[in-house]
Amino acid sequence: MHTTILQKEDPEIAALIEKEAVRQNEGFEMIPSESYASEAVLEANGSILNNKYAENYPGRRYYGGCVNVDAIERLCQKRAREVFHAEDYHVNVQPYSGSPANLAVYIGLLQLGDTIMALRLDHGGHLTHGNPMNLSAKAFKIVPYEVDAKSETLDYDAIAKIAAEHKPKLIISGFTSYPRVIDFKKFHDIAKSVGAISMADISHISALVIGGVHPSPFPFTDVVTTTTHKTLRGPRGAMIFCKQGYKEQIDKGVFPGMQGGPHEHTIAAIAVALKEAKTPTFKAYAEQIIKNSHALAETLISEGLKLISGGTDNHLLMVDMRPFGPGRGIFIEKALEAAEISVNKQPIPNDPAPPYYPSGVRIGTPVLTARGMKEDEMRKAGKLIAKIFHAFSAAELPEDKTLRAQAVKDFVATLDAHPLIAEVKQQVKDIALQFPVPGM
Repeated sequence: MHTTILQKEDPEIAALIEKEAVRQNEGFEMIPSESYASEAVLEANGSILNNKYAENYPGRRYYGGCVNVDAIERLCQKRAREVFHAEDYHVNVQPYSGSPANLAVYIGLLQLGDTIMALRLDHGGHLTHGNPMNLSAKAFKIVPYEVDAKSETLDYDAIAKIAAEHKPKLIISGFTSYPRVIDFKKFHDIAKSVGAISMADISHISALVIGGVHPSPFPFTDVVTTTTHKTLRGPRGAMIFCKQGYKEQIDKGVFPGMQGGPHEHTIAAIAVALKEAKTPTFKAYAEQIIKNSHALAETLISEGLKLISGGTDNHLLMVDMRPFGPGRGIFIEKALEAAEISVNKQPIPNDPAPPYYPSGVRIGTPVLTARGMKEDEMRKAGKLIAKIFHAFSAAELPEDKTLRAQAVKDFVATLDAHPLIAEVKQQVKDIALQFPVPGM
């Protein structure tokens, strides 16, 4: 890491950044919502554009001195439309991240109390798709749909029936922990059949859409949101695409509806990432993500683990731990973390356990793919992950809520001394160091 100035000015922070660099370089990052930004993206994101205020939109700023940031923002919009083949859409590149982007859509297009239809969180939806603790559910009426209990996949006929009954103003597709292909056209058609606006949140799969390995929500979906820091490999930001008829409402929903001055340094970095996304190398990366997911899923299944829906079509897979007992996802997350494999615990459909102590684990391939790993490395990773699952899945979650945190703490305290953790950690490091982290 190039932290010479920072080491001089703030050695404490510099040391922590260096420790994180070592952690990322020596371990397996397998959280599906993460990936690596290039050095060029990081350079733009840390540039002097950080110093510039630019409220409102290009050509209509409330501040002077915006000639250069206007050009950058317009270039970012142009590249966004080109890479997604969304030339007829308006795109707003100012949202600070995915959650405010989604909320800006609701604020811009709906009235408070209007009905939104979206997938339940524990079935794969996002917090901003109507979780009861989120503003989306506090400000709007949420009608959830679920995955089919048997197949654990979307049932479009059932979704259509719910839409016909409740007549929502907005129907959301696109999810945070759904491992199968999404038929955006069916969602759009369902929305139109009840007079609703169709919205697709492709934050997780934007690179797969660009790379042509997942169906696109363009050119029919009314509104499309995406983050820029997941598979797209940009900085932490977001974009909202919309049909031209919604342009004014969406722009007002972002500013002044949800936020003030845009982060022009981030917008510049998004523009860099979008240019990178137009290359053959990026397409190959998107294709390899799918190949790696298939190899990882096949390995885990062969090692005796159960996957939600029986496999994956995209960048992520969900391990169902209910065969071992409810609420054990947190123990596996902690055990894998101790072995330098980062995943995240995750609620699963019909999870009998509470959200913070769920019965699922979510695993993804984008980060390791960005490092250059392929199917052989995924098979090796899958076998190491399975060893941890089988060794530590017996840990039990107490029924008493007051005892749960202590049980996890006591479990973590045993991990450093466990021989399997040390063995897996060394094998992970041996593989990881063969594939340097981009941007470091």
